[in-house]
Amino acid sequence: MAETQHSSIFDAFAAAADAAPDNPFLAVPPRAGRHYHADGFEISYGAAREKIVDLADLYQRSGYGLGHRIGLLLENRPDYLLHMLALNTLGVSVVPVNPDYAHGELVYLMAHSECDLVVGIPDRVASIEAAGAARDKPLTVLAFDALPETLPAPPRAAQPGAPAGDTEALLLYTSGTTGRPKGCIITNFYGLNAGAWYQNFGGRLSIEMDRERLYNPLPLFHMNAGIVSFVCMLLSRGCQILPDRFHPSTWWEEIAATRATIIHYLGIVPPVLINQPVCEAESRHTVKFGLGAGIEPELHAQVEERFDFPFVEVWGMTETGRIFADAFEPRQIETRAFGRPNDAMQARVVDDDDNEVPHGEEGELLVRAHGPDPRSGFFAGYLKNPEATEEAWRGGWFHTGDVVQQSADGMLYFVDRKKNIIRRSGENIAAAEIEAALQAHEAVAQIAVIAAPDDLRDEEVMACIVPMPGFEPGPDLARALFDYCMGELAYYKAPGWILFVDSLPTTGTQKVQKTEIFAAGVDPRAQPGIIDLRSAKRRKT
Repeated sequence: MAETQHSSIFDAFAAAADAAPDNPFLAVPPRAGRHYHADGFEISYGAAREKIVDLADLYQRSGYGLGHRIGLLLENRPDYLLHMLALNTLGVSVVPVNPDYAHGELVYLMAHSECDLVVGIPDRVASIEAAGAARDKPLTVLAFDALPETLPAPPRAAQPGAPAGDTEALLLYTSGTTGRPKGCIITNFYGLNAGAWYQNFGGRLSIEMDRERLYNPLPLFHMNAGIVSFVCMLLSRGCQILPDRFHPSTWWEEIAATRATIIHYLGIVPPVLINQPVCEAESRHTVKFGLGAGIEPELHAQVEERFDFPFVEVWGMTETGRIFADAFEPRQIETRAFGRPNDAMQARVVDDDDNEVPHGEEGELLVRAHGPDPRSGFFAGYLKNPEATEEAWRGGWFHTGDVVQQSADGMLYFVDRKKNIIRRSGENIAAAEIEAALQAHEAVAQIAVIAAPDDLRDEEVMACIVPMPGFEPGPDLARALFDYCMGELAYYKAPGWILFVDSLPTTGTQKVQKTEIFAAGVDPRAQPGIIDLRSAKRRKT
């Protein structure tokens, strides 16, 4: 399924613009009160190419080219994809910046990625500048809507040559088992291969040339919206629709207004939609399938019956690019099935010693590309962390950290995450990062952050805290710690539940044994004295 016709993501766009300049390229649904494109927006491939060429010329004459990295904090606006393509044609790698990042997270990102420049929305320029000031190298930050005729020159010259398939196109940061996110190096080939994989998957995931309009409410700094669906639309000369985020009350109005034929979802979307009152717009949509992950099996049939299209469950990771999908009938919507391996991407289910487990038993999912290069089309490695890269690829298979089961006919079923990761509304949150932030507070003697089940968001952050002597456990201290975390990390990482405890179980080396905090089968949310802070978790404005 690999796409070999083009040498870069921009080349795929240029081919589409040449073949179908009048096809719609990007769209934004109308939304009253939004501070940009409130009346909606749509641009064709031909018109977008003019803007992209102008941006590329600006970057190039300012000295930017192969080997540079530029951060983009442009939210889910079309401007992000226009700048990304302009930079891609020059061989500049894009570092997407999560707009919810707090100061400490921005400091880490700016230092670790070594961005040569950051282009952002006007009201975030100052916060990015403050983060850049904390690193060793100076950092230029510019507002995207007020770029000068010539940009400040980069601190180093561009490398000779032209971008190719193995050129770094993006640097995507993804949570891991360590406290800080790892930078996944994404090449042009990765992007082209991921898009072609989706385009050619088949079954209920049927992509037609010159026809599709794909509504994706996921953030562009994730691989789902920023690469997989976007490059698929380039290759099929379709249109990507960019809402700013998921809005339950206007979801169907936006989908009907933009004439979407495909939607992407997270596990939180179906239960929220099914609880909305029936509206006229949901019966006049033109959606032929949805793609996502995390629907509760008990709801799956009900969702498909009400909305009259298949919600196809998939599995994928930033590191893999590709997806598995339960896309061929008869689908197993009453289970957590997410598809079968095939000749292009292979899979094994193994125990802790990497020995395959029998069918039906739980084990870790390992994947690799078929053929002589098991890493073909995967991420190129973790930036500045070859040890973590090789550990993930030990034995020639990528270790996903996900626990699954496999039936005799090859179907894979999701069970749980092996890694110390909390998955909340599609965000992968490293517990160690939250622990590191809260451990710095004077009131915290010891902390363990775990995942608590959540009926709406899949999982919620829960902090089990031993307070320092002199600090009274209770709602006031919980709120103080919550507010402190909100100031240090993105809002969704703050603990939705806090439980003060006298002690935490540890090993002989004083490492907290999280599996021993609660007995098997115990709901941590039902513990006496637990404090519910979920309603206070709000995106910072």
